[in-house]
Amino acid sequence: MSIQANSSNQAGHINQPLAGKVALVTGGSRGIGAAIAKRLANQGATVAITYASNVSSAEEVVSDIRNAGGRAIAIQANSAKPQDLKHAVAETVRQLGGLDILVNNAGVATMAPIDDFAEADFDHLLAVNVKGIFIAVQEALRHLKSGGRIINIGSINAEIVPFAGMSVYALSKGAIATFTRGLARDLGARGITANNIQPGPVDTDMNPATGDFADTLRGIMALPRYGKAEEIAGLVAYLASDEAAYVTGASWNIDGGFGL
Repeated sequence: MSIQANSSNQAGHINQPLAGKVALVTGGSRGIGAAIAKRLANQGATVAITYASNVSSAEEVVSDIRNAGGRAIAIQANSAKPQDLKHAVAETVRQLGGLDILVNNAGVATMAPIDDFAEADFDHLLAVNVKGIFIAVQEALRHLKSGGRIINIGSINAEIVPFAGMSVYALSKGAIATFTRGLARDLGARGITANNIQPGPVDTDMNPATGDFADTLRGIMALPRYGKAEEIAGLVAYLASDEAAYVTGASWNIDGGFGL
């Protein structure tokens, strides 16, 4: 299923450094992914987003981009299923004419004591958080050219694990960080950069900035507040731009001083 919105050509706007670029944002129908999609579109990119099941949220993101003068499509794709991701990349290229920026944002989080962590939950978490990124990257590389961008959304929990029960989640996010460094080496000669963004606590419906858990997290942060999805999107937009052409293989902590 695909949802489309079109607008007039924006390439002439000097305040749109991504004009003429095509971006694919996995998991772009809500939270950080939705903010990333809107920010890239605002800077001139034509954007495809994937969503697993919530078509109404995907429609809302596409509508917001359209109403702001941008162009977007939404493609149903479960990031745990390789064929869905392959289809999403193929549809992006078919409908939008190419691919310049891949943002691997889709992810899941399961927390449980390691003794009790279900094997099925382990398999699903790694299928989305690790294999899903591998598949999306491999498919995107069939289309990315020199100047292409791969931007992975990891987590500060790759480096800092403040609570018990997070070991498998941290494993998956640590894998993203090391995979990104390897990608940077593999792709440098092709002029394609790869970077990893590691957010700390960000106010979304999955991790709201209110409640006892949020209060506990703020207590271990240098900046005692949750981040905003738009702040993560701003860093993505920078890494997608020509200004970041010399930046690759880096893990960018954007975490309010989490666990310093």
